[in-house]
Amino acid sequence: MTGFVVEWRDGFKIGVDQVDAEHRHLFVLVKALNLANVDETLNELLEYVVVHFTHEQEIMEHSGYPDFKEHLALHESFSANVAEFLSSDAQWTEDRISELRRFLNKWLVGHILTHDLRFGRWYLDGGHRDAAIQVSVPAEKRKTGWFKRLLGG
Repeated sequence: MTGFVVEWRDGFKIGVDQVDAEHRHLFVLVKALNLANVDETLNELLEYVVVHFTHEQEIMEHSGYPDFKEHLALHESFSANVAEFLSSDAQWTEDRISELRRFLNKWLVGHILTHDLRFGRWYLDGGHRDAAIQVSVPAEKRKTGWFKRLLGG
């Protein structure tokens, strides 16, 4: 495998088990991107991003996180950037996959270590209303296309 790869580290944990597990899986999917499986892995990755964003946003909203709207805007900006990258008709090459992997890893690491970690600290410091929040995406949302859900449609 060529290109930019970031491995999951325990230092990326924010202390919210479900979110940490989902972040870990995102790193696995980004690492798995390669020329032989780009379409399949990219589709799985984008579907999982939607699931993760939905879970994280529901936890934030249900816990009363005061910076929820700002965090939602960061997810929307990320979605727009990914959509722009993928709208290109350029052929998939090792270089293009490396560029995508670099963007995804850089965004993931930066986002987790700043914004998600801030939420995790707030959540663990007792800012939340319900410590046992677990969320899942309803079946009807899972059946729509990733691109529509990624963009909030």
